[in-house]
Amino acid sequence: MCGAEPINCYPVLVNVISNTLLRLLNCTARIRVWSELFSRTQSQDLKNYIFFNCLSYLLILAAGLPPLLAVSSMEDYKVKSTSC
Repeated sequence: MCGAEPINCYPVLVNVISNTLLRLLNCTARIRVWSELFSRTQSQDLKNYIFFNCLSYLLILAAGLPPLLAVSSMEDYKVKSTSC
């Protein structure tokens, strides 16, 4: 009933517990729980928006990473540290 991935187990467990409680209370309604990051019926505009936001974040991150490494190397050079 539960897959190997732990992210899928929690929604299944919540579904089983909630439906059991509903049956104990003699209710005919049922609760459905699913674990999908995004709905399958999303528009192409939303997909493009998410893609370009992620892309711009990664580009900003990539632009800031080399100076950080260079500063670290310069600090190592100044204190004359070596690696084994």
